[in-house]
Amino acid sequence: MSSFLVALAPLLVVGLGGLLLMLGEAFAHRERGGSGPSADLAIGSFVTLAAGAVVAFSLWLVGPENLGGAAGVAPFLIIDRFTLFFDIVLCVGGALAALLAGGYLPEHKLDRGEFYPLLIFSTLGAMVLASAGDLLSLFIGLETMSLGVYALVGFRRGSARSAEGAVKYFLLGSFAAALLLYGGAMLYGATGHTDLAGIGAALRGGTLTGADYGLAIVAMVLVLAGLAFKVSAVPFHMWTPDAYEGAPTPATSFMAVAVKSAAFATLLRVLVSAFGDPASMSWGTGWPPVVALLAVMTMTVANLVAGRQESVKRMLAYSSIAHAGYLLVAVVALMTQPGIAQGSILFYLLAYTVSTAGAFGALILCGSRGKEAVSYEDLAGIGHRHPVAAAAFALFLLSLTGVPPTAGFFAKLYVVRAAIGGGFLPLAILLLLNSVVAAYYYLRVLVYMYMREPAPGAPVAAPMRSGYVTAALLICAAGVMLLGLWPTRSLELAIDAALAAR
Repeated sequence: MSSFLVALAPLLVVGLGGLLLMLGEAFAHRERGGSGPSADLAIGSFVTLAAGAVVAFSLWLVGPENLGGAAGVAPFLIIDRFTLFFDIVLCVGGALAALLAGGYLPEHKLDRGEFYPLLIFSTLGAMVLASAGDLLSLFIGLETMSLGVYALVGFRRGSARSAEGAVKYFLLGSFAAALLLYGGAMLYGATGHTDLAGIGAALRGGTLTGADYGLAIVAMVLVLAGLAFKVSAVPFHMWTPDAYEGAPTPATSFMAVAVKSAAFATLLRVLVSAFGDPASMSWGTGWPPVVALLAVMTMTVANLVAGRQESVKRMLAYSSIAHAGYLLVAVVALMTQPGIAQGSILFYLLAYTVSTAGAFGALILCGSRGKEAVSYEDLAGIGHRHPVAAAAFALFLLSLTGVPPTAGFFAKLYVVRAAIGGGFLPLAILLLLNSVVAAYYYLRVLVYMYMREPAPGAPVAAPMRSGYVTAALLICAAGVMLLGLWPTRSLELAIDAALAAR
């Protein structure tokens, strides 16, 4: 029993921490006579999620293969290095969002305690999703994560834009979940299994009838469509800009890093375990050409549209979509270089987490209540008036651009290397060309911050002061530079985690 609990320790730490914070928020609410929660909730959420990351890293050091309880939760939950890697990434992403919320919510009069339990339990759902080895646990994790995020998007109760984003996300997310669920039912009908390993064994065994195999192909398309929605791949991306723009910025940061990371973890697990047979991974009859088309459309459309945005937050939303396209290039390379391709994806998601959370955090820092930084014009001249906030924003944008020696440079380098090594040179070239296009709208922010002054009478963003936001930015900046200056060891750990996936 004890080994069983040890194997589930990261999930238990986050889940129990979330329950304790709910109780704490309830009593704090009564004590304050209806006022907002104290800043202790932000600290408590950060500590809870950071503890989850520490426990996951401790299990990594021990070795999940040495945990006797890991077999007891299989196949519903797979406890391996792949799962533990994503537990760390997801907990870090959630912890950074909690810190950002600790400064953002009181500043913008949104200081309501339900934000933090929603954040923690959404992270818990994401962790279940990343470890799911069965379609049933996969769906439970997906809905646990999604329901909390729907509420976070609509957290601004009086904002029509927030309500619109939440409704769009909820409706389209429900359709995507229905596609995924229906695809899972068809897979069960075709193979007799709901566990991913059993589905993969049935497809590899060659015992399916022609009708069953045809049913499995249709199911694969439906499952891919459902997961493509969660990673914001074109043409399943239409909810992303509205949801990102309408949500409070800490919630946007959480969606951009944790939701996307969990979705890619599931996509990799499904493609490798369930659809890893030679027929499903072939260019002629399998999923690689479909994913390649999604990659091309996603990074191209997102970058072209992002360059036309006037809202910085909306630009970052399309930027998030473009990064999903870059990652899908490495997913295609699973066909010929599974270990290296998966390792590059995991490293990319780690670098993307600290870079994107830092970018949204810097955007938060650049504006205070009533004087928020929303458009490019709002940021004009901020590099001279508030050099620290501008420097932080510049660092994270350069990482997202892929400028050395930041983490973003090596993240893109490893994805390109995996694509070229796998024989997908055209995809690698398209990725590089799209990165050049993306540099335009990233560097445009720097131009406004350092080379433009506000127009006479135009609103001017006034940076806020928050120790929570500053702490989050320092953590992100350290991550960006450490991963950029010493990327090799992190890539080796990512490849170890990728090779453990089953």
